[in-house]
Amino acid sequence: MLIQILLLLCVGTLLIVFVRSRHGVRLQASKRIGFVLFLIANVYGVLRPEDVTRVAHLLGVGRGADLVLYALVAAFTFAVINFYLRQRELNQRITELARAVALRDAERPAGLAGTARSAEPRLAPGVRHRIGGTSTVRDPARDPDRTARLR
Repeated sequence: MLIQILLLLCVGTLLIVFVRSRHGVRLQASKRIGFVLFLIANVYGVLRPEDVTRVAHLLGVGRGADLVLYALVAAFTFAVINFYLRQRELNQRITELARAVALRDAERPAGLAGTARSAEPRLAPGVRHRIGGTSTVRDPARDPDRTARLR
């Protein structure tokens, strides 16, 4: 009985956090519905564990706890794959954005206005000059050129 009360409090806390989340507006409707259905199934499973065992027997699983474990493994696998795909998409977007910014901010040498860009690579912001294939980096916060540009 005590464990049921604790589990129901956990489900209630999850529901409150879910409803009050700032990211709730951006969350897809299908994910919202899925999460609410998941919470409802949790409440039902906590209040009626014998029904979970019955469903487990119908599916060929010995105990309800085993069925819940199998379902959690499947859900975890889905979440990991979803996270990986989202991360890969974000990395691709960041790469495209960095390329676009680099092309937009590329400067042409003074005498070559209107002609093709110079083949000489530009140094990254914060890099003073290249020495033997390596570059020396200056602290952008203490850069006098940067502070003069900001004035």
